[in-house]
Amino acid sequence: MDKFKQIGLGSGLLRTTKELGFSEPTEIQEKVIPLALAGEDVIGESATGSGKTLAFGVPIIEKVKVAHGLQALVLVPTRELAEQVSKSLKTFSKYNPLKIITVYGGVGMGAQIENLERAEVVVGTPGRILDHISRKTIELSKIKILVLDEVDRMLDMGFIHDVTDIIHHCPKNRQSLLFSATISEEIARISKRYMKEPKEVSAEAEV
Repeated sequence: MDKFKQIGLGSGLLRTTKELGFSEPTEIQEKVIPLALAGEDVIGESATGSGKTLAFGVPIIEKVKVAHGLQALVLVPTRELAEQVSKSLKTFSKYNPLKIITVYGGVGMGAQIENLERAEVVVGTPGRILDHISRKTIELSKIKILVLDEVDRMLDMGFIHDVTDIIHHCPKNRQSLLFSATISEEIARISKRYMKEPKEVSAEAEV
């Protein structure tokens, strides 16, 4: 538990990690969290199962203010991952309760539109986020933290233009955290173009 304290977790998150039975941070958490809390842009090379949701969840939970509008956006390739990440973030933010909304295609827009009015954190797939942008039902002007998760999969699925489109709608003055199992030339190009002197870290998969 001391290690979680050392890397900068606040009291609410320390309580949560203790209750969840996490004895010490995974490699990716140990490397990413201090950089992310310091406001750095980070490229994390890490596979699924490395504990990266907590790695990007900590800066979101520590920095997003309640009732100040939408401040964090997490882009993921699939509906399943959106559900999974959203569920984890809700669990981690037990003592720092945030309004976390999941947004993906294949379901009606109505409930999403209603929820987006109160959202502080949105986890979503690129296509549906763009739908909301075009309908003006999502407000990205206050985004402080943008997370691109499993970017290699987003590229494989052909979402690259959607992702860069969404980035253009976010404020330039923001923090960006990018995670991918591998860092290809195209991902390096994206990071160079859209991130501010990102710190690169890599970690082995852990379950």
